[in-house]
Amino acid sequence: MSNPLPPPPPQYHHQSPYITTPTTATNREYLKGNWTIQETLTLITAKRLDDERRARPSRSSVSKPGELRWKWIENYCWDHGCFRSQNQCNDKWDNLRRDYKKVRQYQSSPQQTQSPHHSVSYLSMDRHQRKLHKLPTNMSPEVFEALNHVLQRKYTTHQQQPSVSQSTEQLAVKSARKVPEIETPVTVSESKCFTCDGTEETESGENLGSETKGKKVRKLGSNIKRSASVLAPTLKCCEENKEKRHQEMMEVEHRRLQIEETQNRGMRDVVAAVTNLTGAIQSLVAQRDCICRLCLILSLIMILLA
Repeated sequence: MSNPLPPPPPQYHHQSPYITTPTTATNREYLKGNWTIQETLTLITAKRLDDERRARPSRSSVSKPGELRWKWIENYCWDHGCFRSQNQCNDKWDNLRRDYKKVRQYQSSPQQTQSPHHSVSYLSMDRHQRKLHKLPTNMSPEVFEALNHVLQRKYTTHQQQPSVSQSTEQLAVKSARKVPEIETPVTVSESKCFTCDGTEETESGENLGSETKGKKVRKLGSNIKRSASVLAPTLKCCEENKEKRHQEMMEVEHRRLQIEETQNRGMRDVVAAVTNLTGAIQSLVAQRDCICRLCLILSLIMILLA
């Protein structure tokens, strides 16, 4: 099948200058939302070039971790107008592989040619028909052709294995003595099919990464459940202690009000006693003035009589 995508520039095909320029990736602002067809084609081209680059045994970048590999893909996409992060590229590629697998299984299924219900090709279906067949609804022909060019070696390798095993069985029926001699080259050829295909190694690594992500998610979920089971009684105990403290504060406030009321009552009694004492003193002073005046009058009378 001919490649519908334009060939990449030679400098990106033979070397990886993107990993050596981390200064441009520090201030990047990545796009969000749905991918356009051009962005998807750019990602597929970057993935194909990365697989070819990693398939060369002379390249030192083959032994580098997957994070740097997706960083290389991010830099390629960034330089070609696809402003997405390496995590977005990884997730998008996983979705593309899953959708491509569904479409290819539908296209290669025998029911498509035997049953009239499956006689319609995927590329000629509308969105409603694709949804009825439980197929991806938004894969364009350009994206399917590009994915087919990148992933066809993997599926052709899986399709060639049954024919090799059938030929081995036929030769084993003809001559039982030559069975070890026949099985040995078959296993070697099968191992070559898998070791020489850089795409197969890449896809197995990606499947391992997906399994690792799934294990991490499950482990995280169990940790969250365990933490929730520990936090629930703790929070309940905190609420109970808070309620107890609230009740104690209410009791203390009630006692304070009682003490203040008692103090106010005592102050009123003291004020009343002082008022009564003042009245008594005033009356006593008034009586003393009268006595003094009477004594003065008596003194004047005595003087006059003398």
